[in-house]
Amino acid sequence: MAPPVAPGRVHPIANQALAAAIAAAGWTHAEVACAIRRVAAENRISLSYDASTVGHWLTGTTPRPEGVCAAVEAFRRRLSSSELTAADLGWPVPVTAAAGDDPWKGDPVARLTALGEDDMNRRTALSAGLYSLAALAVPAAAQTVPRPGPAAARAGSGDVERIREMTRRLADADDLYGGGHARAAVAAYFVGDVAPLLRGSTGAARPDLFRAAAELAYLAAWMAADGGAAGLAQRYYVQAIRLGDEASDPLVRSTALRSMAVQAVELGHAAQGLALADAAAAGLRRGCPARTRAWITGMQAEANAATGNHRQALDQLRVAEQNLERADSLPQSHWTGNYRRESHQHQAGLTLSALGDLPGAEEHFAASLGSRRTTERRSRALIGTRLAHVQARRGEPEASAVTVLGLRGDLTVVSSARVTCLLRALRTAWQPHRAEPQVCEADRLAATLLR
Repeated sequence: MAPPVAPGRVHPIANQALAAAIAAAGWTHAEVACAIRRVAAENRISLSYDASTVGHWLTGTTPRPEGVCAAVEAFRRRLSSSELTAADLGWPVPVTAAAGDDPWKGDPVARLTALGEDDMNRRTALSAGLYSLAALAVPAAAQTVPRPGPAAARAGSGDVERIREMTRRLADADDLYGGGHARAAVAAYFVGDVAPLLRGSTGAARPDLFRAAAELAYLAAWMAADGGAAGLAQRYYVQAIRLGDEASDPLVRSTALRSMAVQAVELGHAAQGLALADAAAAGLRRGCPARTRAWITGMQAEANAATGNHRQALDQLRVAEQNLERADSLPQSHWTGNYRRESHQHQAGLTLSALGDLPGAEEHFAASLGSRRTTERRSRALIGTRLAHVQARRGEPEASAVTVLGLRGDLTVVSSARVTCLLRALRTAWQPHRAEPQVCEADRLAATLLR
């Protein structure tokens, strides 16, 4: 039964379904608007909804498609109902939205092709779907990719090597310029060159082909996450896992789950991030390279810190360091081979920052930044702005400004939504100190970059 009309209401409630959902959620109108804005912000969609907006919806107004999709996700989270749709809120389902679509089902090759086409066209986030907590429920069993008919072409080892070499080159561009640059090229390569091979793949090279395609999908996901396209990144990660499962490669699954944990923690979903990091660790087989184990254990430490598990976070940080000290693989010889000493220092900085140990975080961020190669521009820009943010939190605005000014060469060429977000936060922190010459100069630089 729908809740009664609130006393003093001028217009009667026309959308009884929405009123019932609000009552079930136990939200005020202001809380509804806040929850929807928060979901939209995860996907870089700016909505200015407030309590009065919700009141208009109750009297029969329908929000724009992006508002409908964000509202559906917000109510799904609150009511723990992954099946809730726009119709359950009294609205038509937006024709452009894939928000109700389960990315763990269907043909992953077809799904990746559709994602790539959307990515190339730079459509709204709705075309891929918003970031979904329901999609973080990872199924244990893989869904088999449809096999081609007997007339299908055979892909060979040469095709596999070409895909891997292209992935390496595109990853180098990501290291240099960030996820906001050349992501459309990754998408175009998958759609035009890789997907046709997967659809016609038979023979002994099939597992290696799917493994190579999974690595390319993972790169697209990582770049999308760095570029601020959270929903798109999440769906790329899911399909990378599914391609890896088709290749019977558990390391692909653990690698993608680990990066999904990074994304969840960065978006403020610490409990889900910890569950993903633990799932990544659980999927590692005995005999897994020590460097890979260190890489994933370090993420468990970070996720535990985000959830407030102080002792567990520090213990896992030490275990990750011990595994890294035992690592005998060459730094670039493996998919996770780039997890080096400076990578662990960065992870320690994130963990200690989440635990409130700002002096420790500053020390580790500074050590990581100082060891980075000139080709790691995106990493330098990100770690450096994180260092500056910690310095600002410690009440050291001038040190923070000096750090940013030292990154000028990297910041001017890197396109990263994560860096952009940190620069905005720094400008807010610097506001009371802009009379200081170095703070003023760093603030002008940040303002120029943000334009």
